Order: sequence, then C-alpha cells, then structure tokens
Amino acid sequence: MTEENTTPAAAEAKPAAQEMPKNHKFLVGQKMGMTQIFGADGSLYGVTVVKAGPCRVAYTRTKEKDGYQAVCLGFGHKKEQRANAAEKGLAKKLAAAPLQHLKEFRVNDLAGAAQGQIAGVERFAEGEYVDLQGVSKGKGFAGGMKRHHFAGGPASRGASDRERAPGSLGSRRSLGRVLPGQRMAGHMGDVTVSVQKMKVIKIIAEDNLLLINGGIPGAAGSMVYVISTVKKVPKPPAAVTGKKAKKEAAKPAAKKPAAKK
Repeated sequence: MTEENTTPAAAEAKPAAQEMPKNHKFLVGQKMGMTQIFGADGSLYGVTVVKAGPCRVAYTRTKEKDGYQAVCLGFGHKKEQRANAAEKGLAKKLAAAPLQHLKEFRVNDLAGAAQGQIAGVERFAEGEYVDLQGVSKGKGFAGGMKRHHFAGGPASRGASDRERAPGSLGSRRSLGRVLPGQRMAGHMGDVTVSVQKMKVIKIIAEDNLLLINGGIPGAAGSMVYVISTVKKVPKPPAAVTGKKAKKEAAKPAAKKPAAKK
C-alpha cells in the first residue's frame, strides 16, 4: 500500500470533562410538566418534572479579578449562526457548541469549581429540600378582580355595568389624586417568582430529571433555577435505642373504642 492511499490515524479521544464539586448545590433546568407518583410509603405525590442538566461551567468569577465570587452554569445549546461573537468565543474555549442559557450563582468559596466542568442531578438527594426560581405565566391585561382578587360590586339594584368595577380610586378634596401603589387593572404575570422548601421526591439520574413535590412557577418548557434551600428543614426522627426501646416494645397495643350500638 502506497503512502498516498493510507488513511490518517484516528484522532485521540478527548478526555472526559471533570465533574463540578458536589458541595455546589445549584443547577439550571427546564420545566417539563407535572405528573403523579407514589412514594415509598404509598403516598401519592403531585410532582413537577424538571430536566436539570447536565450543565456546563461556562466561567467563574473571582474576588481578585471581578470583585465577587460566582460560578456561571450553561444549559442547552444553540445553532452557531444564532450566537453572537462573545458566545462563539466562549464556546471555542469550552470546545463545544454555543450555550443557550447562562446563569451566575454567587458563592462564598469556589471550592474547586473551574471552567469546563459538568454538573448533574447527582448533587441532590431524594428527600432533600430545594428552592426554585422561574418566570410565571403571562396573563396579559387583567382587571382588578382577577389581578387583585377584588370582590366586585353587587349583582342586583340594576347596576349591571358595576359588577366587576374596581370601585373608588382616591379621595376628592383632601388629596385630590390617586396615591402611588393603588391596586388597579394592569399587566398580570410574566414576573420572576421564587418558591422555597420544595421536597425532591425522586431523582432519575440517567435522564437528568428531578421530580419535585408541588407546582413551580412558569409554563412547560420555561427555565428554572434550582438551589439548596435556605430555609430550616425538619430533622429526621431519632431512632429509639436501649432501655427506652424495650419499654416502648413492651407497651400493649391501644384498644379500639367499642362500636356504638
């Protein structure tokens, strides 16, 4: 075989990206929708499915260079022709396609976080509590009854055009104006909303899914940010051991009340 006919040697496989330290408990995800699952105790839970990751560490901020410390995670990818010059430059550093969504998370200590690392759902555990932030559904221009839960006017006495009216807005003589902050009709929804202390019911690591108890803000397909909760969480009940456990076991079962005749 001549030298012209030989094929070039296969390029060496790229080394696998390192994982971001698990003490950084935050992720960028996408709300997929809601469903129901049964817990280990047989309870039925209404859960929100969040596709969280795998996220890429796009860059880090340091106090010496930037004045604060933060880790920026990227989620999803976009077409190269849709990326601007800055996004293309960042993608070149990461040797990947341009990132679709970027979010900075402030940290007290970078603790080993570095550009190019991967963050997945493994940093959270089932039964853990998290805080979530998203953008609520936009409702457009809404009246006072829908937007602020006003009671409306009486439906009798012939005032058919006043049933959903907001009522009086301001005084007549002493101020003669509407005070700032008056609740009125206007644009409703499409605002950043946070929900706290939501329990992780189940984690499906192979599909990067978090199943979180309850509803979270936003429409299906919208972006959400998941962090470890800042609220006080309940401690698991301590196991009873020793003499106290024997006493509890020796106690007779409570008798059921007799049925009424």
